Parts: sequence; structure tokens; C-alpha cells
Amino acid sequence: MALLDLYDEALPQVYGYLLSRCGQRSLAEDLTAETFLAAVEAVRRRPPPALTVAWLVGVARHKLADHWRRTAREERGLRVVGDEPGDQADPWDDRLDAMLAHQVLAELAPHHRAALTLRYLDGLPVPQVAAHLHRTVHATEALLVRARGAFRKAYARREGRDV
Repeated sequence: MALLDLYDEALPQVYGYLLSRCGQRSLAEDLTAETFLAAVEAVRRRPPPALTVAWLVGVARHKLADHWRRTAREERGLRVVGDEPGDQADPWDDRLDAMLAHQVLAELAPHHRAALTLRYLDGLPVPQVAAHLHRTVHATEALLVRARGAFRKAYARREGRDV
């Protein structure tokens, strides 16, 4: 019964969290449904978890990361992707246009999008990003370097400048 009481309060926050990260209504709706189904399963366990909006957003974060991993696996199965040459570390001190940044993020490969979203939108430290992506910290740091480079190139291309 506690989950039903929380549903009305949490639904807009969970859906808003997912929509702001993935940018696709249908995907956000599907992941929101998966989040609440996972919550129902979790409540049946003993002892049940503490039901809060923050806990549900955490479940949603895991569902989104799972989606990106599945998408990345599917893309790897369709084509071989070569790694981009390593870039110098860049301190991301330029101000970005938020709408353009979301469009560029949506264009990136799922593994790049997942790493950047978890690290910079969710503000997770690299070790937690690594845990969510089932990678080592070192592999995650390398992935973030490549993802920042891919983002930087796509953003510059969208702005009409060369990098």
C-alpha cells in the first residue's frame, strides 16, 4: 500500500528524470513503467526497501543505464566500432547551449551517452559511473575521454565550426 501512496508523488519526478536524460517520450514512458514494475517486485521482498522518491529515481537511473547497455550491445552486434584517437584532457569550461547539448547527446553512441549522462548530468563520481556501466574505473575514465571527444566534435559540427 505504501507504493501506491508514493506513486502519485513520484510518477512525475521519475518520468521527468528519465525524459530529461533520454529525450524520447516513448522511451521515458517505457522506462518509467519498468521502474515501477521493479519497485513492485522489490516491495515483495523481505525486508522491503525504504520507499522514497529518491529510491525510485535511483531505480530509474539503473533502468536507463540498462537500456543504454542493451542498445550498445545491439549496435556492437551490427557493426564494428573503432575507437577514436585519444584526445587531450579538456576542462569543459565553455558554456553550452542546453538544447543543442541535449540534441548532440542524443546523437552519440549509447555507451558515450550513458557515461556522459551519469557523470555530468547525474554528477556521479567516476567509480559510481563505472559500477553502473559494469566497467573498471580505468576503462570508464578512458570511455569518458572518448565520449567527451565525440561530444565536442559533434557539438562543434552542429555549431558549424571545425575541431
